[in-house]
Amino acid sequence: MAETPSVPYRTTGSTLLHPLSQLLGIPLDQVNFVACQLFALLAAFWFRIYLSPSNVSSVVRHAFATLFGIYFAVFCFGWYSIHIFVLVMMSYGIMNIASIPNIHSPLMIITQKITTLAFQVHDGIGRQAEDLTAEQNRLAVKIRPSLLEYLSYLLNFMSVIAGPCSNYKDYIAFIEGRHVHMKLLEVNWKQKGYDRLPDPSPTGAVIYKLCITFVSLLLFLTLTKAYPVSYIVDSQFINNTSFLSRLGYLYIVMQASKPKYYFAWTLADAVNNAAGYGFSGVDDQGNFHWDLLSNLNIWNIETATSFKMYIENWNIQTAAWLKRICYDRAPWYPTALTFILSALWHGVYPGYYFTFVTGILMTLASRAVRNNYRHYFLSSKPLKVIYDIVTWFVTQLAVCYTVAPFVMLAVEPTIKLYKSMYFHMHILSLLLLLVLPIKPRNHTMRQLQNQITHNSVKNKKEK
Repeated sequence: MAETPSVPYRTTGSTLLHPLSQLLGIPLDQVNFVACQLFALLAAFWFRIYLSPSNVSSVVRHAFATLFGIYFAVFCFGWYSIHIFVLVMMSYGIMNIASIPNIHSPLMIITQKITTLAFQVHDGIGRQAEDLTAEQNRLAVKIRPSLLEYLSYLLNFMSVIAGPCSNYKDYIAFIEGRHVHMKLLEVNWKQKGYDRLPDPSPTGAVIYKLCITFVSLLLFLTLTKAYPVSYIVDSQFINNTSFLSRLGYLYIVMQASKPKYYFAWTLADAVNNAAGYGFSGVDDQGNFHWDLLSNLNIWNIETATSFKMYIENWNIQTAAWLKRICYDRAPWYPTALTFILSALWHGVYPGYYFTFVTGILMTLASRAVRNNYRHYFLSSKPLKVIYDIVTWFVTQLAVCYTVAPFVMLAVEPTIKLYKSMYFHMHILSLLLLLVLPIKPRNHTMRQLQNQITHNSVKNKKEK
C-alpha cells in the first residue's frame, strides 16, 4: 500500500497548531484560519458584553478591535502581514488603493473597505448632494475619519480574516452603540404593545449560523474527497462517458465545492453578530433579523431561476461593493466593467478571467431571454411553474459551467473541460445575443435621467 502523502504545512503564519494539522490531515493554513475565527467568535461575545458602549468609550472599542485584528492577521499570515499595515497607513490620507496587490484574503477585504470608504468620503465631501443617488447620499461620509477610526474599520478582528466588507457609517454606528437603536427607531413599537424599545439579542442568530457552519464543514470534508475536481478533466473519464454524464458530474463536483464557502462566510457572519454587529431590522411579524452582513442566502442560491438571482445571493457583500463602486458609477457597459473589476480584484489566476468573461456572456444572454419571454409565462400558475423549473435547471447548469475555471484556476484544464463540453454554453449565449432583441437597461435610462436632473438644477442655479 502506498504511503499517505504528508499534509502540507508550509505557511507564512504561526506553526503552533502544526501537530493538530497533522492529526486532522488538514493543511496548516486552514487550521490557523478556523482557529482564528473560533477565537474571534469567543472574543466577539466578550466584546459585546464587557466592552459594550455603555461600559467603555468608543476609543477603547476601536483600539481593542484593531489590536486583536492585527494579532489574528499575524497569527494566520505571519509578519508578512506587515505589508497589510504599511498599505493601510499609506492609504490613509490619499484614499488610493491602485497599488494594492490581491495576494491574501485580508488584502482583498481591505481593498474593498478602502475603496468603499474612499468613494463614500468623495460623495460626502467632493460631490454635490443633487448629483448623488439616494443610496450614495445615505452612505456619504461628510467628516474625514480619524486614524484610529480608519484602522479600526479596516483591521477589526471581526472581519480582518474573512470579511465581510461593510459600510463605514454602519461600522461607526456599531462602535458608538447606535447601530441597533437606529434600526429599532424605524418601527412604531407602541402600536405593537411595547412601552419602550426592545433589546434584541444576536444569540439565536449566532447559534443558527453556527449550525449551518457545522453542517457545511461536514459536507466539505466528505464531498470534496468523494468528488474531486480533477476528475472532470481526466482523459479516461472524458473518453469513456457521454456528454450528459459529463455534464451531470460537473454539476455534482461544483455542488461539492460550495460548502467551504458556506462554512467560511457563515462563520464570519456569526462572529460579527456575536459582537452585536449586523442587525438589519424588524419584519412585519416583529421578528428581529441579523443579516445586514450576511454574505449568502443558501436557499435562494440553490433555487435561483436566473443568473442574476444567483449572483445577487452569492457573496452578497462583494456584489454590493462592486455595485456601489463600479456598476452604479460606470457611464457605459456597467455589466462588463463590473465583471472585469471582479476578476482583477480576485487575483492573477487565469481561471478567474475565464469565469468572469464567461459570466458576462451568461448574464447578458440570461437577461435577453428573461426580458423577451418571461412575460408570456406569467398569465397562469402552471405556465409560471414550468418556466421556473426550466430556468432553474438551465441556471444551475450554466453557473456550474461558468465557475468551473474559478475552481481549477489554470488554463490547460479549463480549455480541456470546455472542449469536452463543446463550448456549448458559450455558443448558445452568443446565438441568443445575436438573435434576440436587446431592450434598453434601466441603468442607462437612470443615468440619463440623473444627468438631465443635474443639468436642470445647474441651470436654475445659474439663473
